[in-house]
Amino acid sequence: MFCLESAAVLLGMPIFGEPRDVHLLDVGGTTWRQGDVLVHGSSDARDISTIEGHAVTSITDTTVDLCRVLPPASALALADAAARRLAIGGTLPVADMGRSQANRRGVRRLDWVQERTNALAESPGESLSRAVIEWLGYEAPELQVEFSYEGHRDRTDFYWRRQRVLGEADGYGKYDAADVEAAKLHFIREKQREDRLRRYEGGFVRWDWGDAMQWRRLDRKLAAAGLVPVRSREPAMLATLSQNPRSV
Repeated sequence: MFCLESAAVLLGMPIFGEPRDVHLLDVGGTTWRQGDVLVHGSSDARDISTIEGHAVTSITDTTVDLCRVLPPASALALADAAARRLAIGGTLPVADMGRSQANRRGVRRLDWVQERTNALAESPGESLSRAVIEWLGYEAPELQVEFSYEGHRDRTDFYWRRQRVLGEADGYGKYDAADVEAAKLHFIREKQREDRLRRYEGGFVRWDWGDAMQWRRLDRKLAAAGLVPVRSREPAMLATLSQNPRSV
């Protein structure tokens, strides 16, 4: 059956970069490679899903397997996405599942992910940003907070209530560049929304995936919006943003 990144692709889960290998699982078998096909032997059983005739590890098992080996921020993004797909209100028990298996790899990573998984994060960019915000030492923001001003209901990705600062992690995929008029209307409405929120709240900060990956850029933007770190920076964790060794 397909597993790891190969299963994630078939399941419609996020991946991070172009995977180096095609991953297959052989429960009870051994690990071996032929070219870019990597067969993983495992003694741990998996739940199986079928996608267009292909056997794949389930969303939950795929998430646990990948969270063991992905960089922490990518693992968190995958777990958030799985929690959304599975409509789990709380956290996804990746560490509990991982500890029930014979495979002991990455158990501490699973603990870290389980403590932070949140289905309210609506995109991999938001999940990545949550990790970077923590590692930069800033207070954890509230997610998807709604505001009612001037007859409108507006929602923001991030809200630091104590400082009254709002944040948006922009994802350009939500803009239909092929429809110029629709894109123009979207940006007009977005500007009106931002101005409305600025009138009643405090700072407003926007960033994109590149800002989060190049964390110094995000740090500068958060500071400019009026946020102040509340704990020490975590350089070792920030260093994990540099690359995904599982991708080309």
